[in-house]
Amino acid sequence: MRLRLVIILSIIGLAEYYSFIVVKSSVRNLPSIWRTSLMALYLSFTTISWLGLILFRAVNWAALPHLLRNAYIAFVLGFVVGKILILLVMLVDDIRRLLTWLIYSLTYYNSPVAETAAKIDRSTFMKQAAIVLGGVSLVGFSVGITNRYKYRVRKMKLSFASLPEAFKGLRIVQVSDIHTGSFDNHDAVAQGIERIMHQKADIILFTGDLVNNIADEVDDKYKEIFSRIKAPMGVYSTLGNHDYGDYVQWPSHTAKKENLEKLKGVHAEVGWRLLMNEHIVLERGAEKIALVGIENWSAKANFPKYGDMNKAYEGLPEKNIPFKILLSHDPSHWREEVIAKFTDVNLTLSGHTHGMQFGVDSKWFKWSPVQYVYNEWAGIYKEGEQRLYVNRGFGFLGYPGRLGVLPEITVIDLV
Repeated sequence: MRLRLVIILSIIGLAEYYSFIVVKSSVRNLPSIWRTSLMALYLSFTTISWLGLILFRAVNWAALPHLLRNAYIAFVLGFVVGKILILLVMLVDDIRRLLTWLIYSLTYYNSPVAETAAKIDRSTFMKQAAIVLGGVSLVGFSVGITNRYKYRVRKMKLSFASLPEAFKGLRIVQVSDIHTGSFDNHDAVAQGIERIMHQKADIILFTGDLVNNIADEVDDKYKEIFSRIKAPMGVYSTLGNHDYGDYVQWPSHTAKKENLEKLKGVHAEVGWRLLMNEHIVLERGAEKIALVGIENWSAKANFPKYGDMNKAYEGLPEKNIPFKILLSHDPSHWREEVIAKFTDVNLTLSGHTHGMQFGVDSKWFKWSPVQYVYNEWAGIYKEGEQRLYVNRGFGFLGYPGRLGVLPEITVIDLV
């Protein structure tokens, strides 16, 4: 733990040092008044950013005007990521200069003047590149807040040999990570719900994190909006790590338990069948498949393991159920337990990662910092005959926006 803290503080210190050097170098040729003003502005922004991070838990962010809060968070994230990018560029340049110096020291006693001039030009270019990247980050995260309600519908067809004939063509819509407490626009959310309903799903499945922390985030207006989600075969849901109220201080254990019971009631009020370590059997004619839903189960130490697959399987007539769909909020559950112990689960649906709400998410290339924590973080994955789909999330948390990874409505046709 101490080593990790030292590493983090070292990275922060280097990022601040290099950023200061790059900014100072960028303004050094300006008139004195401009140079002084811009440096003072940069130092002020740095101070404001760090005050927000240091006092994060002490600030009642929910009470702040949404526009002010969103702009501030976007600015701080863009500022911090920009400094990290500056650090990376400048480290590359310093390593290059060190290697060049070593080569010339070992090979020549006197380096040619032309080479020295070239080195200076390259360093200037790297500083300019670093400041541009920092600016792009700041602008990018600021623009990203305009994407938070730009829902993207992702469609795919999945083929399974064990799927009963009667269920071929079954259309599933998956929604995950709504995070109601982060929303600031009822109408925009309602438009997202309309897009869900336009998909004409046979069944709709929600894979957890209806709220950030407390059940009261789902006010009467949101209850009315979420109750519009309907499907012929029903709407089924499960819980995510944020639904348990683990990230806020409660006056008592009883208060926390009452909040969870209230949230369960919200699922019922809007017409969603909440699966708590249990299963249901879906029938079409004489053929059947099973829908299994468990509470949050994570392979990561920082997240809870409330899920119980054995309990969810109790009473399930396995011989008569050739196909099973599992709702499990955290995708790390799939590799850690599902494909290792429950090989009869054909399709697992998860969420949780949000694709970190930041990255490159195209048809040809996918990247996000979250992939260094989760092997499966967005889209479809396959292991043998088992599949996992990780939804990128309907809502947002922390950063009030989406940069490169848009909110998602998933449509899966079983064929």
